Amino acid sequence: MSIVKLNNQAVKNATAFGSISSLGSMTLIKKLTASSSATLSFVDGSSGVVLDNTYKEYLFTFKNIHPATDNVDFTFNGSTDSGSNYNVTKTTTYIEAYHNESDTTTSLEYNGTWDLAQSTSAQKIAVQIGSDNDESFSGTLSLFNPSSTTFVKHFISNINEYHYSDYTLQALVSGYLNTTSAIDSVQFKMSSGNIDAGDICLYGIA
Repeated sequence: MSIVKLNNQAVKNATAFGSISSLGSMTLIKKLTASSSATLSFVDGSSGVVLDNTYKEYLFTFKNIHPATDNVDFTFNGSTDSGSNYNVTKTTTYIEAYHNESDTTTSLEYNGTWDLAQSTSAQKIAVQIGSDNDESFSGTLSLFNPSSTTFVKHFISNINEYHYSDYTLQALVSGYLNTTSAIDSVQFKMSSGNIDAGDICLYGIA
C-alpha cells in the first residue's frame, strides 16, 4: 500500500499528492430473493454465479430472512458436484448471546446443540427463528478459498435474529468443510417449511 506523500512541507502549500492503492473491494455477484422458496442455491457457472478461484473469499449477506414456519432453523450446506449433492463433511462450533424483551433472561455461551462433528448434515446458522410478521434475521457468512484443492474450506457466520420467544439472539458459527475438493455450490434452506421472504446476496472479496 502506498502512503500519501506531500510534495511541500505544509498541507496548505501542497501541489500534488501520491496515490493510495486500494485495500480490496466487494463485487456483487448474485442476489437471490426468496418468495416461499424451499431452497436458495448458488451454483458456480449457473445463472451468472461465480464461486471459483476468481476470489479467495466469498461473502453471503442475509437481509430480513423470514421463515414461513415458526420456530425453525436456517441452514447451509456445500456441494463439490455442482449441486447434485449437498453433503460435505463439516466440523463446526456455535456460540450465542441472547437477551429477552422482558429483561429477565440473558446468556453468553457455547451451545453444543447446534454444532457438528464430522457430519454431512446442513449447518444451522440461525436457530428457532420467529415467523410473526415483524420477525426475521439478518447477517453474514464468509467462505474462504472454496476452490482450493489443498486445504479444507473455512467459514464464519455472524447473524442476529428475532427468536420466536421474543429474544434478540446473536449466533457466531464457524468451522470448516472438511474436503480438499473444490466447493462449487452453496445451498440455504429452513429446517422445516419455506423461506418466505428475504434477500441473499453473494459478493466476491478482492
